[in-house]
Amino acid sequence: MILYPAIDLKDGACVRLRQGEMDQATVFNQDPGAQAKQFADAGCDWVHVVDLNGAFEGKPVNGAAVDAILTAVDVPIQLGGGIRSLDTAADWLERGVRRVVLGTVAVKDPEMVIEACRRWPGQVAVGIDARGGYVAVEGWAEQSTLSVFDLAARFEDAGVAAIVYTDIDRDGMMQGVNVEATASLAEKTAIPVIASGGIASLDDLRALKARGGIAGAISGRALYDGRLDIGAALAELKAA
Repeated sequence: MILYPAIDLKDGACVRLRQGEMDQATVFNQDPGAQAKQFADAGCDWVHVVDLNGAFEGKPVNGAAVDAILTAVDVPIQLGGGIRSLDTAADWLERGVRRVVLGTVAVKDPEMVIEACRRWPGQVAVGIDARGGYVAVEGWAEQSTLSVFDLAARFEDAGVAAIVYTDIDRDGMMQGVNVEATASLAEKTAIPVIASGGIASLDDLRALKARGGIAGAISGRALYDGRLDIGAALAELKAA
């Protein structure tokens, strides 16, 4: 399993939200580039970045902060938030982002996702953000009637590099990851699944790892407030 430390960007700063609510943001670092370097220096192989403003507005907003991260580190960056067109995806990939995460368009324009996978093999992930088993879009502000499993099935043979699965009810709440829901999705799709939302401790990572078939885990708040030691987390996930 790969540990993806999370940098969520709001108004140029690194923040964490509670259940996706923009008015429930805690600022952890005003310098995204420095934060990314801290993660890279600790030994992380990837950094997961989300343009929160972009997710709500439907277009990139924190471009300068993302550029600062790309300049600060050599490790690959996985970026989501506000990527709603092929042109936007192309721009980010040309600027140095290794993998783009497509969420809202996966529900509203699945053909765009399939085309993106064709153009950029291995560089497109699908973000599935779920509340009660159903997919939420537009920065989690809008609830769809599409189930997590139905959305994943749409892209089974499209060449998607990974599914980033977030349980919104757990996100930022430090209540533990939804192991059962994540493992169930991983069992039903051949696409690698990355767990996100609620990872609060080393025990959560151990539980995900023990289930098998889960490719990675994204953690934010637990790393920032020290509940999850990044060195111990990396050692646990890299151990046989």
